[in-house]
Amino acid sequence: MRILVLDTIHGGSELARALRGSGHQVDEVDVYRGKDGIPVEEALERFYDLVTAPVHLDPAHPLLLRHGPAVSHHEMVGWVIRGRRTTHPFIEITGARGKTTTAHALASLMPGSGILHTSTGTYRYPDGERLWKRSITPASLIPAAREARRIGGWLIAEESLGVTGAGDVAVLTSPEDYPIAAGRKRAITEKCRLLSRARIVILPPGADPVRKAVSVGDIVSFEGPVCRYARGGIAGAFENPLCMLEGYRTALALAAATACVLGVDPLPLAGFAALPGRMASWREGNRVIVDNANSGTNVETTIEAARYALSLAGGGTLTLVLGEEARAICEGFPAEDIARAVSAVRPAATVYVGEGHAAATLDEGLALARSITPEGAIVLAVKAWR
Repeated sequence: MRILVLDTIHGGSELARALRGSGHQVDEVDVYRGKDGIPVEEALERFYDLVTAPVHLDPAHPLLLRHGPAVSHHEMVGWVIRGRRTTHPFIEITGARGKTTTAHALASLMPGSGILHTSTGTYRYPDGERLWKRSITPASLIPAAREARRIGGWLIAEESLGVTGAGDVAVLTSPEDYPIAAGRKRAITEKCRLLSRARIVILPPGADPVRKAVSVGDIVSFEGPVCRYARGGIAGAFENPLCMLEGYRTALALAAATACVLGVDPLPLAGFAALPGRMASWREGNRVIVDNANSGTNVETTIEAARYALSLAGGGTLTLVLGEEARAICEGFPAEDIARAVSAVRPAATVYVGEGHAAATLDEGLALARSITPEGAIVLAVKAWR
């Protein structure tokens, strides 16, 4: 087939290489920068059997108007993976926040060899060796799936803005919504459309039902730090203080429910520890630092991190480090949300991170916060890939 791949900077080039490797004639267009592939004008004049584009591309783009509705990158990656023998079990995880924590928690339960693909990196289990660190665009799943096939193991994949549908189980971590595609689409609508292609779907609290879905509340319940679970022949409970934090409670619930669906007892989650950038905490003399700087940072997680930091510090003053280091993150951290977070937390001092601020990076923001916070608490709430 003659295939047109739109958007080279969000995994399109990787997808194009895979399609060429399968014998197709492929053109690429860099729809955002106009640097790579062929020009838009040239693609407008050519004929294609199929066009594939990311779900966040404006549907009014001239190439979509000219060549008709596009197949999403997610769906094309699913087609590529299925054509090369899908590894099993294969679990896909998407959502506005909580993806990485859910993926790591589930991976900690899986028996034998496998591949964990997340925004923190791609790891080979059971030793946890990091193989590489790339984005979580759909096409970045292709090399992860290749490695899982090579070792004959399971695959757990964190994906942005949807799933390929090629997995055995798909997990939605959050029902939060936001506009995409120049405001012409809604993120949750696209995610649910793609989730409906999965064999079975695990949904978080508050999510609208989709086809073949199981609500996490049908399997898991909480009483303080204790998580109870029951499905089929698997039943039990584990206690973990992280269950008292909303972000971890949902992630651990989703991991436990997914494990039960896969026939794996989630009891070892009792020993699961906080991940770097996801409510990890430590002491430096008379101050406590809570690190919640990750790709899912938002108003709610910032407020929760501040509350957690003050509880660990026993009160006192708090310095809030927040902003957006990585502008490539689809969900973003809008200025109005940053203002809401500051208003809600009411810190003694605020360090803003990002373009045009004194601190351009998370590390610079932390250094500045340390210099003005000899005691009390520091909260890192910067939107960033880590």
